[in-house]
Amino acid sequence: MIRCVDVYKSYDLGGREVTALTGVDLSIEQPGFYGIMGASGSGKSTLLHLLAALDTPARGEVWVSGKPLHTLGEKELTLFRRREIGIVFQQFNLIPTLTATENVQLPGMLAGDDQAFLDKRSGELLERLGLSGRSTHRPDALSGGEQQRVAIARALLYKPRVILADEPTGNLDSASSARLWGLLSEVANEQQVTVVMVTHEPAAAAYCQRVFVLMDGKVRGSFEAEGLDASGVANRYQQLVRPA
Repeated sequence: MIRCVDVYKSYDLGGREVTALTGVDLSIEQPGFYGIMGASGSGKSTLLHLLAALDTPARGEVWVSGKPLHTLGEKELTLFRRREIGIVFQQFNLIPTLTATENVQLPGMLAGDDQAFLDKRSGELLERLGLSGRSTHRPDALSGGEQQRVAIARALLYKPRVILADEPTGNLDSASSARLWGLLSEVANEQQVTVVMVTHEPAAAAYCQRVFVLMDGKVRGSFEAEGLDASGVANRYQQLVRPA
């Protein structure tokens, strides 16, 4: 489903080159809920942006759902991103003047898709996520947790094989965060999709089945998280980032 081979990425910041990723190798072969964990500046968000076809590597290979993203042009990446990948950001990125239903349908509306399909699919998703009674509400009438569920419904519109979540609960309280982590786990298991979540929180990573640890732009290792609580995840993480 996802494979990175010797991936490098750097940025020019005011004439100074900053290296974000230095030879990342990563492989995810089965559907499920996976975490990418690391401290601020470890390169985890940069890696997610490469997987989301929002950026391209300076060197190396990035494969998602059988597609070599490192070889695609901008138009091909845009089409791939629209149809094959669902993206959930920390900021909900909902349009304030649109209802929940319209926000879910937005990618299809922009693509000119059949309205009957959009009505049916958005209704199914909002009901599945417990939002059928909030479908006509605009974002300012929804709680933070409800807004993020609308964003998840939007990400699921085209039944993507891969969903990428970048610190999706960074703006939520602890109770709403736990509900969202559980929801992402359910989506991965029930719909047999690959969900990859970037996080720095052990409590979030405890919902994943496997966690990849990034440090200084490299994958330091990974560990099985099933059966671990937040404390157990934190201990395994510290073992991997501890200096040799």
